Amino acid sequence: MPITGTGRALQRMVSRDPYESGRVASPLELFFDLVFVVAVSLSSQQLHHLDADGEVWAGLLSYLMVFFAIWWAWMNFTWFATSFDTDDWLYRVMTIVQMAGVLILAAGAEAAMTRSDFTLVTIGYLVMRLAMVTQWFRAGLSDAGLRGTAFRYAGGIVVVQLGWVVRLVLPDLAGFVGFFVLAVAEIAVPVWAESHKTTAWNAHHIGDRYGAFTLIVLGESVLASTNAVVEAVAGGDHLRDLLVISAAGLVIAAGLWWVYFAREHHEQISDLRSSLRFGYFHYVIFAAAGAFSAGIEVTIDTVGDHTRLTSISAGATLSVPVAIFLLGVWWLTLRRGLTAAGNACFLVGALVAGCAAVLGGLSTAIVTAAGVVVAVVATETMGQSHSVPPSENAMTTRG
Repeated sequence: MPITGTGRALQRMVSRDPYESGRVASPLELFFDLVFVVAVSLSSQQLHHLDADGEVWAGLLSYLMVFFAIWWAWMNFTWFATSFDTDDWLYRVMTIVQMAGVLILAAGAEAAMTRSDFTLVTIGYLVMRLAMVTQWFRAGLSDAGLRGTAFRYAGGIVVVQLGWVVRLVLPDLAGFVGFFVLAVAEIAVPVWAESHKTTAWNAHHIGDRYGAFTLIVLGESVLASTNAVVEAVAGGDHLRDLLVISAAGLVIAAGLWWVYFAREHHEQISDLRSSLRFGYFHYVIFAAAGAFSAGIEVTIDTVGDHTRLTSISAGATLSVPVAIFLLGVWWLTLRRGLTAAGNACFLVGALVAGCAAVLGGLSTAIVTAAGVVVAVVATETMGQSHSVPPSENAMTTRG
């Protein structure tokens, strides 16, 4: 349990009570999230620039690669914290070290996405991951019951980090393939570690943390919508069109928020398999939300003819991420809680949003917003009485 007094004396890092009621993000966790705002923002901005220059596929691939590092580092910290957060001085220091790593990674996003130079991204990632290794070693030394699991995590992370270092000196093609091999290895470490003995988690805390990160990535789209208003007021040209984009962007962002938070997420994680599904599949949801904000910026560029993309391609940068976000949330949390008609209506809304790009121009933003509204209506009016049994198993994965 975290210290409640004025001191921060070093504690034994033993597993926290998974049934602790009312547990939500700590001030340190919220502070930790702030640096990820920077990382998400910079990666989204680079995606916007690459899209606007007509390099959609190269931009998307490099964005997904950089976003993997951001997401994985955040998720590992989150699952570790739900099990072992002591909030003593050493825990705080190691968390701040991880934050420094995030900022280094964010600084390298531009080089990684435009020149395929992942040196700075890798350095930042290593700082974060080696700090996490220290945390796992400490947990293993303190908690005899979970020592094997903790040391598996620590050892697995170290081995994979050596692979990331070696990747930097590989030829281009080998380095490219190596990225995906190492990404799979990263994902496999928690599965292997938890197969020894699962760590304890607090379902409400995890749900709260994932909700907080969703707000971070959706916040980028709100900023992008605000940029449309700023440009409209400053330039005076295309005032009506930019205001329409801003309004549509806000409607879409609000709709995505509405759909995501329409159900209790803690009910989706009750055992090892469901926690893996919940944690890993959020990569799709988070990445789509970040790409959506870049799509709004590209849509703004089309109004002033500042992009090399065709109207349909530019529209796809907005509508496709929205559709992927909707489908991701539907598959993860909504489909079992909607009637047959509700599922059909929701999928129609997602399809409308995804196909809106064929209209091009402002019509894409307007129709995408309409599709999101349909999905929201289906979520709120066509649900059925369906409750997922509350989480009784206090054991789960990752760190």
